[in-house]
Amino acid sequence: MTFSVVGRDPRTGDLGVAVASKFLAVGALVPFVRGGVGAVATQSYVNPNFGPDGLNLLAQGLDPQAIATRFREGDTEIEQRQFGLVGANGQSATFTGTDCHRWAGGWAGPDVAIQGNVLAGPEVVQAMRAAWEAGSERPLPHRLLATLRAGEDAGGDRRGRQSAALVCAGPGRGYGGLTDDWVNLRADDHPDPCGELARLLDLHDLLFGRPQQTRPLTGDELKWLRGLLIRQDYATSLPAGPWDPDTEAAAWALYGTENLEERWAAGGAVDPVALAYLQKRYPEPF
Repeated sequence: MTFSVVGRDPRTGDLGVAVASKFLAVGALVPFVRGGVGAVATQSYVNPNFGPDGLNLLAQGLDPQAIATRFREGDTEIEQRQFGLVGANGQSATFTGTDCHRWAGGWAGPDVAIQGNVLAGPEVVQAMRAAWEAGSERPLPHRLLATLRAGEDAGGDRRGRQSAALVCAGPGRGYGGLTDDWVNLRADDHPDPCGELARLLDLHDLLFGRPQQTRPLTGDELKWLRGLLIRQDYATSLPAGPWDPDTEAAAWALYGTENLEERWAAGGAVDPVALAYLQKRYPEPF
């Protein structure tokens, strides 16, 4: 009772799953992702063991088709199941049991597996495939979400909408560069779950994205920033003139409070995205 896309970015090695359903908290059951290993979506009378088991088998070197065969041989209720897998090398597989509620089906190609059940019709999968193929230049989370939304626009789950989730991993993508876990967003019970995911992903990009470029603060920007730091009690006073250690310490504290630490640039440089956010949030002249 769900539609999903499992995908890999061949340029970066990023892996992920996007899923939507007329089902409460679909993100708790369907998507499983492990950086450098693969991604799995398990749905339609879910066997939740397919997620961790699939990732473990991928880590052991089995290819997705071999894993699909093992799942089919080892589950007596397999004809009610549906799943998709993509490995870290881009190999993929999708499976739809004969007892899944119609319309049900999927498509798999290099780096992607798309599948759904209780859909408006095959046009849902067709629209998702077209969106995936058109999105090769997008970062993986945005490509997956665009693919999911194309399926929704084509009719999606014919019972309606309730929840959606987006989970991605990539080399060093996690917070502070300390893990591969990257995006993990859910709309568990929402009238427009895919739209809510889009809003959350934009917020995630702002707060957890890393600078694409930095530049020195201008004199006026530095004056504004020092005024802001004093007014918001990050410092009692700050000297005029060039960037200094006291300004740096106060600015770092501000970034941490605003959850912008992933966008921090030291030494008087600034990420324009972070600066624009702060100027909008604190528009008063200082």
